[in-house]
Amino acid sequence: MKALATEIFLGALQDCSIERAFSRAVKVELSEGVRRLVINGEAIARLDELRRVGVLAVGKAAAPMLDALLRAVDFAGSEVRGVLIAPERPGTLPEGFAFFAGGHPSPNEASFAGAHAALELMHDAARDPAGTLCVFLVSGGASSMMELPLDSEISLEDTVGFHRALVASGASIVEMNCVRKHFSAVKGGRLALAAGAARQVSLFVSDVPPGRLDALASGPTLPDPSTSEECREILRRFGMEERFPARVRIFFAGEIAETPKPGELKPSTHVLLSSAELEKAAVARAEAMGFAAVVENGCDDWPYEKSAQWLLERLRQKRREHGQVCVISCGEVSVVLPAGLPQDAQGGRNQQWALYLATLLGAADAPIAALSGGSDGVDGNSPAAGAVVDETTAEAGALEALNGFRAYGYLRSRGAILQTGPTGQNLRDLRLLIAG
Repeated sequence: MKALATEIFLGALQDCSIERAFSRAVKVELSEGVRRLVINGEAIARLDELRRVGVLAVGKAAAPMLDALLRAVDFAGSEVRGVLIAPERPGTLPEGFAFFAGGHPSPNEASFAGAHAALELMHDAARDPAGTLCVFLVSGGASSMMELPLDSEISLEDTVGFHRALVASGASIVEMNCVRKHFSAVKGGRLALAAGAARQVSLFVSDVPPGRLDALASGPTLPDPSTSEECREILRRFGMEERFPARVRIFFAGEIAETPKPGELKPSTHVLLSSAELEKAAVARAEAMGFAAVVENGCDDWPYEKSAQWLLERLRQKRREHGQVCVISCGEVSVVLPAGLPQDAQGGRNQQWALYLATLLGAADAPIAALSGGSDGVDGNSPAAGAVVDETTAEAGALEALNGFRAYGYLRSRGAILQTGPTGQNLRDLRLLIAG
């Protein structure tokens, strides 16, 4: 059962190819001798009118997105320059592009340098708006991989402490990114604002909840519907400020500048892939194996314990109805980390969820397997994507590992680690519970 769950997970990732998504959505159409860039049926620009094309590709899927764009569109006749901010340098960097290995889950020096380069690219576009097209290729992970505080006195060390406090707070991705938008010089629409009147189009590979595209990468190219007052309420509710470095506390104690709002920016936006595609692919794979596929996304952003309990109960109910069943859940769960996290803590939200669920299984549940994995191939501070467990996984020491946030070491010792390496993809987490 564990092998079947793993096969569904890996197959669903394979089915959500960035190359395929670009080939479906991005076209160059020729009409009466005029070449036009068309995305999902929307005419973006006449290619013969462009003097310059500025491309920013940022996030965990940035490199394959950039490669797919340059394969799909021939910008011959235009000067093409760009910035690539990605986890690793690609084998071949296109001419005219600068590369920055931005940090994740915390920013690094390259995150700051990449943000400066992105702003410079936008300022260049603003100087020739009629002849320039800005193309933004945005995927998850960019909130830390491209960062620059509004307050120039806030250091990289302070910014790392700020990001770590957010991740450990238990806040949802939308709540965390509301705070990030009001902290950053490149988030919440501020990067797009820097390009002035230049034509812009944003292509997204989304790892945020449906309907909250502005939270992806903290919305560098989109108007921000959140407000500074909402930001303050989130800070208060989660007690974040007491965990922030002193300089960041001073920043939020002052007047928080508002981000560009709907109406100030009128972006052209296109979602190429999201968790909806990952979910559909998992359903198709499960059904092809003979399972009744049931989608349950009602536990998105729940605490990991509550989510595991609820999904396991749904599996048991559906098993009585269908026999062979696969419960599929896309999204994320929350794990609140203590301020004094043990130094040997290693794992991530997927492993924490999987190990906890394993403790809920008994012999009467056999055969059941449960998998939770990050579609990006990375889970927390571990080298794993997640874990796949069954009723034999949790033995002596499981609860101790859970309470000490050492899920990775325990699950590895039980042969339960799901390890893919970085996938070049990022469509949220996928959880599978299957019963025969």
